[in-house]
Amino acid sequence: MLEIRKYQKNTNLLIQKMPFSRVAAEAFLVHLMEDAYLCAIHAKRVTLFPKDMQLARRIRGYHEAM
Repeated sequence: MLEIRKYQKNTNLLIQKMPFSRVAAEAFLVHLMEDAYLCAIHAKRVTLFPKDMQLARRIRGYHEAM
């Protein structure tokens, strides 16, 4: 109980910003690659092409160019 109050009172981050952002970026890329690979499988291919990445990004709602 005291430990919880200690962390509630201060404004320090429990996880540093850079390691957390790297984990978030890695999770984003892994999920994007999984989606792109599903696009390749749907096209009856096992090789991942740039067009699969573009389609996965478009389906997810990211319209800017890579």
